Amino acid sequence: MASVFGDNIKVSVFGQSHSDGIGAVIDGIPAGMSISLPELRSFMQRRAPGRNAYSTKRKEADEFEILSGLLPDEQDGNSLISCGAPICAVIRNTDQHSRDYDELKRVPRPGHADLTAEIKYGGFQDVRGGGHFSGRLTAPLCFAGGMAKQILAEKGIYVGAHIDRIGDISDKRYDAEGLELKELMAAQEREFPVNDEKAGEAMKALIEEARMDCDSVGGVIECAVIGLPAGLGAPMFDGVENRLAAAIFGIPAVKGLEFGEGFGAAAMRGSQHNDPYRMTGDGTIRPVTNHAGGILGGISTGMPIVMRMAIKPTASISKPQMSVDMKDKADRELIIKGRHDPCIVPRAVPVAEAVTALVIYDMLLDKEGRD
Repeated sequence: MASVFGDNIKVSVFGQSHSDGIGAVIDGIPAGMSISLPELRSFMQRRAPGRNAYSTKRKEADEFEILSGLLPDEQDGNSLISCGAPICAVIRNTDQHSRDYDELKRVPRPGHADLTAEIKYGGFQDVRGGGHFSGRLTAPLCFAGGMAKQILAEKGIYVGAHIDRIGDISDKRYDAEGLELKELMAAQEREFPVNDEKAGEAMKALIEEARMDCDSVGGVIECAVIGLPAGLGAPMFDGVENRLAAAIFGIPAVKGLEFGEGFGAAAMRGSQHNDPYRMTGDGTIRPVTNHAGGILGGISTGMPIVMRMAIKPTASISKPQMSVDMKDKADRELIIKGRHDPCIVPRAVPVAEAVTALVIYDMLLDKEGRD
């Protein structure tokens, strides 16, 4: 399985939804990087299941056990220091209901990878909770990305995200031209990660409506990076968009991605979409607008990188659905059992930040050079 990504920093994700544990190996983080444990745990909790009414009822602490690569910081008892060796962390699974998935060995869930996994792996795949295809595997991504976020922040580069939309209810979008740190971080400080709390209440009501209807709802996440210098990236196939897209589509349920105006650019004229330039007081050149989303020719412009990712509705719903019995080769009706999020968008927000931070830090090492 292709569960490794990155160039300078390689992140390998292991485990299954109902295995004894899940985790990640992060190879390439330079020695001497300080990681705050309270900050990392707080970031992990933003993704953890079972914390509120609109989340799955599965309860996991998502407490990580570090096996290698980080040593105690003698100056700060709440921090660890990277030693240059690969960092390995395990997160134990403690609240599995594997019997809920017995039927799926024969009857695949619509919208899930059950059928394609059966075809590819010949029945040897772990079907419990979705196995290695599960959103549970985003917990190790948050461990790795949480560290990357801290390292980037030390360099004055910040990554943040919020719920842009749930169903047809929209949040206030980021200011793509003048995005400040306070605005970027506002949603991260809220239990429901939105910029406009009134819109958030309407979103929660829509999620509850879908849950009561034994259904689910999807949405959009807006993610941004500020403080990134101009000149990062490359043209053609190794650009900022390319590398971000490759990793972001590894997040389960992501079905679309746009940068800046994205698909909206198709309805604009060049005179509307082009970002004109002006000289700044310190003698640098800066775009006036940011329709490009902070990237031109695959290279960062120095403006905020702004992107939006579409998240599909949770595939596991309680409504009867048409499926087949793969052993009897007959049509079947399926009613899915188990515990599932009526909307995975809120818990996917920190995952979007984590993956973005990992890619940006990996690319920053291209520019900085390495031993």
